[in-house]
Amino acid sequence: MRESRRMGLGKKEQPASSTRVQDGADKRRELGMVTIYIVEDDDVTRSAIADRIASNPEYVVQIAAGTCAEIRRALLARAPDVLLVDLGLPDGSGVDVIAEAATRYPQLPIMVITVFGDERRVVAAIKAGATGYLLKDDHSHELCAAIRQLLDGGSPISPAIARHLIRSFKLGGAIDVTEASGLTAREQEVLSLAAKGFSYAEIAEMLGLSANTVASYTKHIYEKLSVNSRAEAVYEASRLGLLDRS
Repeated sequence: MRESRRMGLGKKEQPASSTRVQDGADKRRELGMVTIYIVEDDDVTRSAIADRIASNPEYVVQIAAGTCAEIRRALLARAPDVLLVDLGLPDGSGVDVIAEAATRYPQLPIMVITVFGDERRVVAAIKAGATGYLLKDDHSHELCAAIRQLLDGGSPISPAIARHLIRSFKLGGAIDVTEASGLTAREQEVLSLAAKGFSYAEIAEMLGLSANTVASYTKHIYEKLSVNSRAEAVYEASRLGLLDRS
């Protein structure tokens, strides 16, 4: 980032999407400034978030990472005062980053900033340890104010996300994971058979479908689970308990 108040260059070459801690940032920390780590894979969005935070002189973005690997390295070195996490990352799930950070630093305030507002991801992020959840298109929360609310022990949450949590509370936490994932009954069948090792041609024959139809179902499954391969789909489905119904 350009602003020296927000970040600077270290002695070693660093990934373009990551910001490393340097002496000036450490001094600001000693002066009581709030240090913030961000993990967001989109360069433009990451820069925009950092710029919004930089508008508050009390806050300093010390790490701006673009991948799970980058933010994990930063968290191993030191805990920030606040961690902001996107869920859709190129090398893994932001939910896993949240869980690891919350385990390592139980008192760390963690807020999700994402485009994903489906019930499955919301519940997974909260269970992993997120204490706030904002949608990127939510204009009801000013980011710096939301960070302050988080530091004061609050839980800034977009209205649409609050509705999911209320629904979860009314159900006693017993959310139907298949429904929450957004998978249709047929997509669930395709996923279950794929998890058992059947080829797409075999799945098509077993379900009386064309190969193209199975391919279409598979594409929708990948989109809904935010994965890019059969192995990832099976892993994610297993982690969410979707395969227990097969």
